[in-house]
Amino acid sequence: MTRAETLLWRHLKAKRLVGLRFRRQTPMGNYIADFVSHSCKLVVEVDGESHDLEERLRHDARRDQWLVSRGYRVLRFTNDDVLNNLEGVVIAIGLAAEQAAPLSLTLPRKGGGNPSANASLTDADDIQEDKP
Repeated sequence: MTRAETLLWRHLKAKRLVGLRFRRQTPMGNYIADFVSHSCKLVVEVDGESHDLEERLRHDARRDQWLVSRGYRVLRFTNDDVLNNLEGVVIAIGLAAEQAAPLSLTLPRKGGGNPSANASLTDADDIQEDKP
C-alpha cells in the first residue's frame, strides 16, 4: 500500500467512519478494490501517478463500469488528495456512505397499529363485484 492508502486506511478501519466496515485490497471479480464497504456498496480508489497513463485510465474505466454494473458506487481520489486534504477525503467518503446506506426500518411497537388477525385490509364497501 502507498503512504496515502495507509493514511486513509487508519481512518477507515475498525468502523471509525460512520460505523461502516471497510476492507482493503479486496478482490472483486478480476479486479482489486483499494477499499470497499459491501454494506453500502461503496468502493474507494486512491490512485497514484501511474493512473495518468492512457492504458491505465482505460483499465480503471472498465473496472469502474464493472463495479457500477453490480450496484457499487466508486469514489476516486489521488494520492495528493489524501496527503494534502485527508479530512476532506474522509468527509466525502462519509457523505457517500451515508447516502448509499440502506434505510433502517424499525418494527412498530406492540399494539402499534398492526391489524388484528380478524381485520380486513380493505373496506367491504370498496370491493365491487363484477356482475354479468
